[in-house]
Amino acid sequence: MTNQATILIVDDQPELLMGIQMALEAAGYTVITAQDGHLALERLQQDSIDLILADIAMPEMNGYQLFERVRGTPRLLRIPFVFLTARAMASDIRYGKSLGVDDYLTKPIKPEDLLAVVEGRLRRARELNEGPLVPHVPQLEVLGGGREAIADLIEVGTLRISPGQHRVWLRENEISLSAREFRVLEYLARRAGQVVPPHEIVQMSHSLNTDDAEASSLLRPIVRLLRRRLGYATGEMGCIENVRGVGYRLVEPE
Repeated sequence: MTNQATILIVDDQPELLMGIQMALEAAGYTVITAQDGHLALERLQQDSIDLILADIAMPEMNGYQLFERVRGTPRLLRIPFVFLTARAMASDIRYGKSLGVDDYLTKPIKPEDLLAVVEGRLRRARELNEGPLVPHVPQLEVLGGGREAIADLIEVGTLRISPGQHRVWLRENEISLSAREFRVLEYLARRAGQVVPPHEIVQMSHSLNTDDAEASSLLRPIVRLLRRRLGYATGEMGCIENVRGVGYRLVEPE
């Protein structure tokens, strides 16, 4: 019996790699392996992957760097990413989770515990992928006329958003966004200056009712990409502020 899911395992220790591979294959999964982050990225280009299990301490490209590369690639954004590592200190676990990783497991791990996490993450990914991308959001009434005939234009300083045309401009430069990135930005723009809790944004962008903890993990990679598309460097919040423990707020770009 096959689970019809392909899992990429990334670990530089062949013995551990083989042990995890055998446990997953015995449960019916198709398994692809890579011994470093660069090889993992090559496999992600070549194969259709449903879940990534990655070690952190690896040469060339560590697990943190691999995670950033995966979450920075729109095509790979929805793939569940789980750290499986010997780094078991509370500070390591907190840091890994703060990045927005889907789960953080420590070695050694019992096969049944690993399989439970894998099944849960794959099931969650299927629910997100099978649901509607976004619920219907009524547009503002078209009043006609005007430049480009955009009556529903949302303006936050130099940031302009046209929901009807699915277009975004920052200081007259048009920015290309995915459908989900656009909905998150639009929702924040309609409430510019207000702090919006993560669960409220995810309810709109993912059509998903969840708590703020899970919503935050879903939003972090999207917000990170949005900031980069708006021209901010890695680590800069820019006009999308994170109010710790409360939510996100869109302010006028400088």
